[in-house]
Amino acid sequence: MQINTESRDVFYVSDGTAITCETLGHVLLGQFSFSANEKTFPFVESLDKVEDLVREIENSFTRTGEKPLVFFSIVLPDIRQVLVKSSAHCYDVLEDLVKKMQNDLQMEPQPKLQRSRSVKRDSDTYFDRIAAIEYTLAHDDGITLKGIEKADIVLLGVSRSGKTPTSLYMAMQFGLRVVNYPFIDDDIKAMRLLPEFEIHRHKLFGLTIDAQRLTEIRENRLSGSDYASDEQCRLELASVEALFRREAIPYINTSSLSVEEISTRILEKAGLKRRLV
Repeated sequence: MQINTESRDVFYVSDGTAITCETLGHVLLGQFSFSANEKTFPFVESLDKVEDLVREIENSFTRTGEKPLVFFSIVLPDIRQVLVKSSAHCYDVLEDLVKKMQNDLQMEPQPKLQRSRSVKRDSDTYFDRIAAIEYTLAHDDGITLKGIEKADIVLLGVSRSGKTPTSLYMAMQFGLRVVNYPFIDDDIKAMRLLPEFEIHRHKLFGLTIDAQRLTEIRENRLSGSDYASDEQCRLELASVEALFRREAIPYINTSSLSVEEISTRILEKAGLKRRLV
């Protein structure tokens, strides 16, 4: 049977949220050229759930003739054993690290469901994260600039340059309060900073994007409109990038970057520290 090297089924499996599996899996998959048909299975914490999952794995193997790739984090041995016996290439995202820490610390691990130090629901960090998300949602897409003095960073850019997903990622992952503001027609014509931005200049950060990519994104939303035209996209980007340069506002091009990469580069360039890890 000929193996298809263009696409593979990929499962992210965890007895928790599966976010760690997704993150590490994406990094590893980025080293290979095939496309991934991805599915995520969080909270696989019982034999019934893992048996349902194994049926999906077997169906994938039968359908494609290829073993799917499974990135997993399962701490309970009986559930883990069922999974690794399935017709899949299984990668435990924590196993090597746990073993190394065990050797380094000379301490036996004590596996427990949902054990993580990343989000402590009984501590101030959890509520800081929720407050950051609420603030960022309230200040999305220029809804309001009231309370801008509480923002950690203000993202500026043309419509559809990646401001909203970046803002939410930074709030959820790093606990940062983010305002994002899209330049509209009136802004493009005047092309000057609002007074609210002048007094918070040190918080400003710009996002830009290649004109062709922006046209594609806008065409998917409003096909055939002036808003999505190549000419309009080029005009807006040229005007906004000129403003960024004139006002010495740091900015990055988001065209080929994931939201994780965009956020990390913003933190690095802006000198911000992650509040939550």
